[in-house]
Amino acid sequence: MALIRPSVEDPQRMHALNPQLGMEMLIARQQAELAVQQQRVEEGRAAAARIISEFALDDSATVKGDAEHVEGLDNIRDHLAAMNNEVEDEFLTFAPGGAQTEENMRNSRPLNRRLLDRGVRMRTVYLDSIRNDSASVAHAEWLTSHGAQVRTAPSLPNRMIIWDRRVALIAANSDDTAAGVTIHRAQGTVAALAALFENVWQTAEPFGVESRPKEPDGLNPQQLEALRLLALGHTDEMVAKRLGVSARTARRIATTLMEHFDSRSRFQAGVRAAQQGFIQG
Repeated sequence: MALIRPSVEDPQRMHALNPQLGMEMLIARQQAELAVQQQRVEEGRAAAARIISEFALDDSATVKGDAEHVEGLDNIRDHLAAMNNEVEDEFLTFAPGGAQTEENMRNSRPLNRRLLDRGVRMRTVYLDSIRNDSASVAHAEWLTSHGAQVRTAPSLPNRMIIWDRRVALIAANSDDTAAGVTIHRAQGTVAALAALFENVWQTAEPFGVESRPKEPDGLNPQQLEALRLLALGHTDEMVAKRLGVSARTARRIATTLMEHFDSRSRFQAGVRAAQQGFIQG
């Protein structure tokens, strides 16, 4: 506390300051230290205000009415993590893109586990093509083992998440997650998207059972969906994206369908299938 110091007259001895003078010096030093701390606090407060202001002006998140657009993978994951704490009852997901990436599966497991441990009802629809990818199958099995319900469909309209029938998240580009998402809170919009989910869910195939047998015409659901896409004039590349398969696999499916309908082109195969009642719309 600097109330004693070595004696000037005899360095082997200590000299005690006058108590009044010593305490005044001590208090003055503490006041100086307090002033420095106060200055640091003010600087920190100013820095925090600047950061908050810059974040608020960041284009990564813009709100228009009942919709919020978020850009950038890091920002999207921040929103998903925050959303994870808000879910109370139900979590619905469309997961197109075919085989899931190791990074996506690894990052989603902690969030999914917390939801399932809280008793949230989770339903996810993947593409039929994940059944041919061992890592994706293992992830789906992990989900079902923890209480989630998983089904697969030949194709999906877009990447989508709906929670508690209150909020819906739609990907701007299902092929590029980092491209951005739009978060919808308007009741009518969310209700329509939830109805879309239920419609796809009813026709999707439960995971954990053998693939559905081919229809009497010899075509499976994936081939029928490819026919529908071909009839709409989609290219092999677009069919591959919608089915979640490689371009090579899409070409093989198209060739098989052309042979099945004795057609000379992919489009002709789709048209003949529609004419014969194999597909609707």
